[in-house]
Amino acid sequence: MLDIADLRVFVRITDAASISGAARALGMPKSSVSRSLTRIEGSVGATLVERSTRRLRLTDAGLLLQRHARRILEEVGEAEDAIAGFVGVPRGTLRVSAPPSFAAGPLAPMLPAFVARYPELRVVLSFDNQPIVVLPDDVDVAIRAGALPDSDLVARRLARTELWTCASPAYLSAFGTPTTVEELSGHQRVTLFDRRTTWRFRTPAGPTQELAVDPGLVVPEHAIARTVLIGGAGIGQLPVYHARDAIADGTLVRLLPDHEGERVDVHALYPRQRSLSAKVRAFVDALTAHLAPS
Repeated sequence: MLDIADLRVFVRITDAASISGAARALGMPKSSVSRSLTRIEGSVGATLVERSTRRLRLTDAGLLLQRHARRILEEVGEAEDAIAGFVGVPRGTLRVSAPPSFAAGPLAPMLPAFVARYPELRVVLSFDNQPIVVLPDDVDVAIRAGALPDSDLVARRLARTELWTCASPAYLSAFGTPTTVEELSGHQRVTLFDRRTTWRFRTPAGPTQELAVDPGLVVPEHAIARTVLIGGAGIGQLPVYHARDAIADGTLVRLLPDHEGERVDVHALYPRQRSLSAKVRAFVDALTAHLAPS
């Protein structure tokens, strides 16, 4: 008989295309992964992978088992979620994918109270900021900010955050403080993209103003942008949850405070069948409450 644990290992081997990669991803010894593969090959009576010094290649039997194994594991996961939802007690392992800047910003502070509240639940956090259409097998819920691609995933909005334009007091002292949108164009910029982008501003009584922004110092995440802005690298835009504390303690200054910055939605994404999962529901509810304006 096929063992569910061995099936999970087999699918991870096929994803990593190596036993070493699967062992790292699973946090298991390489020898244990090899034994799991040997067991499952013995159970089905066929060679599933052809080994080489560089990569593993699935045999025809391996490709066939891979398709069935993914479906079996998905159905097992759905059954576990349904039972957990019925019982109503979050337990097991909750795997969360989130952008690094969001994880380091608002997500990390809510986790200690969350895991203390649900001692039978283990949270595994991973970093990813790529648009997502299909949730990976090893992720229960993904957090993404900004526009979402079309998909069959449930998208629950957690919060709507505003982008604030900021700079350090030292930078403004050296280069001047812009008082209009147009004056921003003459300053050094910190951006997330190595291409021209658009910053948008709106005043309560006026139309939206747009400013074409050429890349300056390019960094990959808002958390890094916050650090370099505090260091005086130029002017940049930060989500409120990254900017608020720095502005409160005076290490950053919010520019054009009478203008509203662009608003960005933050969503939790998960498959429709997991909407009944107690662990997913508890996590999303807790994060929504944590992000709610005080």
